[in-house]
Amino acid sequence: MPSRGVLAYPAFVRMWFSDTASSLGAFTFGLALQLLLIETLSADQAAIGFVRSAQWLPALAVGLLAGVLIDRVRRRPVLIAADAVTALAAGAIGALALTGLLTVPVLAALVALVGAASMFYHAAHQSYLPRLVPMELLPVANARIEQTATAAEAIGPLVGGVLIKLSSAPVAILFTAASRAASAALLASIRVEEPAPQRQPDRHLWRELKQGGSWVYRHRTLARYAVSLHLWFLSNSAIMTVFVFHATEVLGLDALTVGLVLSCAGVSGVIGAGLAPRAAERFSVGPVCVVAMWLHPVAFLFLLFAPPGFAGAALLVVGQLVNGLGAGLKGPLDLSYRNAVTPDRLRARMNGTIRAFNWGSIAVAAPLAGLTATMYGNRPVIAVGIAGLVAAALVLSLSPFRSARMPAAYA
Repeated sequence: MPSRGVLAYPAFVRMWFSDTASSLGAFTFGLALQLLLIETLSADQAAIGFVRSAQWLPALAVGLLAGVLIDRVRRRPVLIAADAVTALAAGAIGALALTGLLTVPVLAALVALVGAASMFYHAAHQSYLPRLVPMELLPVANARIEQTATAAEAIGPLVGGVLIKLSSAPVAILFTAASRAASAALLASIRVEEPAPQRQPDRHLWRELKQGGSWVYRHRTLARYAVSLHLWFLSNSAIMTVFVFHATEVLGLDALTVGLVLSCAGVSGVIGAGLAPRAAERFSVGPVCVVAMWLHPVAFLFLLFAPPGFAGAALLVVGQLVNGLGAGLKGPLDLSYRNAVTPDRLRARMNGTIRAFNWGSIAVAAPLAGLTATMYGNRPVIAVGIAGLVAAALVLSLSPFRSARMPAAYA
């Protein structure tokens, strides 16, 4: 273990600040987008599902390709470009909404652009971080970044709720644009030598795609972990497609209250991410991740049975605290593990492959959940989503990942 902590590496600190700005904008955008649809465009659950699908559909279209391309180039320029594209697209959404020119199809096209940029950003981000700190500090670095993301998950919806209550949803969207522009500027200030990947004379797109997929789905521990994660994204997306609509239109909560409820997941997530490295040292990565995975279906039971009014809001707060704790515990550990067991030349493809099917699951689940909710109501969708989360936890619990531990060289 090196004598210096992650904060002694200036490049990591700048990336950390960049992640703070990026994550804050992302979580503000999530709430603002749904309330923009509900309050400004008078959209129902089906339209919400359509727009959410558009945001994540690029994962199916370019997700696998993104990993291959990023493994061929330096990763920092990709991060900067992705932040810049996201800032421009979010700025366009806000400006069009303020001028009354925004429609659901135009919004869907712009969020698809955001989704494509995010696909490249995250594939590059997860592969770039090991360049900034020693591999043995990677769990701590990922825990710090996870804490930042979960803190943003606490603050972002609250900021969005306040901005929407005091002004409007388009103004909250413009805040996202500003935060992503700030993130791009911080990334541009990083000065770490990143050698260009060595060009392989016989490289071939299809062969490289197969190498990334084979690494993930033939790996002893990553294979079923990936399947479990895909199920989790599919099920969680179904629930989150109707979450805000159910909270506002059925439970009668206003924008600020919904923002406060969603922010609770970030509060407990910060705690979970802080506990994750020490929990992994004591119990190992696999057992901690398995326990964390079971917290998610428990959390959404509170949403399923919440009544209207204050009592419902209180139950949603408890549920989001449990949900955030699970995400905070698991996030930094499984990211660290899968990057530690994957060679650098395959990391972008590994992360891109997993993320493509994760986010592709959202693209499939969101419109189905929205249409089902318009026909049968929100609670059946939530119940089916909870059943899917139970299935995801079972797959992980019964897989070799349950005994996973960081490789000895990096422990």
